[in-house]
Amino acid sequence: MRNLILIGMPGCGKSTLGVLLAKALGMDFVDTDLLLQKQSGRTLQRMVDELGTARFYQEEERCVLCLHAQNTVVATGGSVALEARAMNWLRKDGYVVFLKLSFPNVEKRLKNIQTRGIAMEKGGSLKTLYALRQPAYEHWADAVLEADGLETEQAVERLVALAKARGFGN
Repeated sequence: MRNLILIGMPGCGKSTLGVLLAKALGMDFVDTDLLLQKQSGRTLQRMVDELGTARFYQEEERCVLCLHAQNTVVATGGSVALEARAMNWLRKDGYVVFLKLSFPNVEKRLKNIQTRGIAMEKGGSLKTLYALRQPAYEHWADAVLEADGLETEQAVERLVALAKARGFGN
């Protein structure tokens, strides 16, 4: 069975929408950020602080490459799209949906940028991170959900319709 893979910036709703989407479609759900935390025994922020971003990316990639999901909605960490091996692994049995938010909306949603576990270089800015990641999200996406202005329920409805059109769901 195929998986639905959600990619996008931190704060775009991958985890929140992913759980609701899985429930609506009768699929399993996994959040790779939570899986990584469980495997490492550390919070994402602690990993970023202790390992630095390059090593964090390696650990994140390793976590994704160990994932053997079927009939699952997978909410990825915001930086997974920067890791080609991880994305190729996910796409092998998955349909990738980019949850796209404009920069002002991402900025509005992310109140805890220093403690959230965002893989960002020390002294880096959210705007720079956004500009770096957008091309990667666009590259890997099989579909894009323009999420600006959508309430949670509206976004889930659109994702369900998109998924059902692709043959997902019970």
